[in-house]
Amino acid sequence: MNNAKTAVEVEQLTKRFGQFTAVNKIDFYIPQGEIFGLLGPNGAGKTTTIRMLCGLMRPDGGSARVLGYDIARQPEEIKKRIGYMSQKFSLYNDLSALENIKFYAAIYNVPEKERANRVAQLIEMSGLNGFENELTRTLSGAWRQRLALACAIVHNPPMLFLDEATAGVDPVSRREFWDLIYTLAGEGTSVLATTHYMDEADYCNTIGMMYEGELVALASPETIKDNLPGVLIQVDCSQVIEAADLLETLPYVHNVSVHGAQVHVTANEKRDVQKIEKALTQAGFQVNSIEIIQPSLDDAFIAIVMHHRAQLRESSND
Repeated sequence: MNNAKTAVEVEQLTKRFGQFTAVNKIDFYIPQGEIFGLLGPNGAGKTTTIRMLCGLMRPDGGSARVLGYDIARQPEEIKKRIGYMSQKFSLYNDLSALENIKFYAAIYNVPEKERANRVAQLIEMSGLNGFENELTRTLSGAWRQRLALACAIVHNPPMLFLDEATAGVDPVSRREFWDLIYTLAGEGTSVLATTHYMDEADYCNTIGMMYEGELVALASPETIKDNLPGVLIQVDCSQVIEAADLLETLPYVHNVSVHGAQVHVTANEKRDVQKIEKALTQAGFQVNSIEIIQPSLDDAFIAIVMHHRAQLRESSND
């Protein structure tokens, strides 16, 4: 096995479906006990990546090791040692919450003498006390999510994969779910989570932003936001769509995106605030407020994708 302090190592990992490249030569690693997030829209390649790392799909190029095992040559060894939970995690609706956990304990070969204690621990950890004898089909989405996590980690896996595991759950329940993930990471469990919720990426130690099968950014959430080129300006004005169209024509503006009733503008420098306000006013727009703000991951992702697209256009024109 490789260095035990590294949970996942990925080098030039590639997956193709016919002429379509779903994952294109990506590289990253996950230290033991860290939470790594793969962030991106649907179709970016996140689920294909996670399926390869779980030993469920063979790569067409590159290599990866999970807990020291090669995903192409030793997939069965990986499957024994990981937990996996997706939005569609299989729970048995006609069993109670307790029966589901007991069933997965048997499937994962948790020793019988340890089983009762482990099941009790998971009921406590997931907050299912008082609900353990309820039929799974009667549980709310948030409680089913907690139950699915308990089933996924019943065998104490050192590596946990979460594939869009919080999709369709309300924001408060998502936060409570992430509190459970923090607890697991604090106990040494390594986590790879895919998500298209930008706010969830802030819970991760490191995030990889995926777009059209490629990793377009790889760093901590704060580093990615801090490295956004130029300054981010928030404009509250009339006719935001028309205002955004105008701002896109200004030579000192890099990116423009509409956020509800406001426009976010990435410009070269701080003094461009006055230029933008003047341009909007002269064009007949009413500017209610304009200020420099700290970029969010939404802003960073948009800027990175726009830069990536520009690079692709330049390379295709060469």
